[in-house]
Amino acid sequence: RRLSGLAHCRRPMKKTTRIKVEQGSGNVFADLGFPDPELERFKATLMLQIYRIITQRKLTQADAGKVLGIRQPNVSRLMRGSSGAYSVERLMEFLTALGHDVEVVITPTRKKQGAMSVGVAA
Repeated sequence: RRLSGLAHCRRPMKKTTRIKVEQGSGNVFADLGFPDPELERFKATLMLQIYRIITQRKLTQADAGKVLGIRQPNVSRLMRGSSGAYSVERLMEFLTALGHDVEVVITPTRKKQGAMSVGVAA
């Protein structure tokens, strides 16, 4: 009996590879072994807000640089998530230059060591 079409050309099934999945800690920087993961997460949150504000305002990188007091190539690095050059203080200064208030709240903890976090008001 003759098969019609391509039914006679069977391809071998691809082998599936199992991938081990682990539950994350909630901080990707800790999971990747960064030396100060809380600080990195804090800076990433500030940079994300800077990115969102610049994007929402439809500022060019050159215009954003004028507002922030930095050169366009540095705005480009900032927009791509490169925080290495900027301290938390400097990132907070960028936010205030963009017309946002930054508030630091310090509360006691019941744990052995406190943690850093950022809350963004709507």
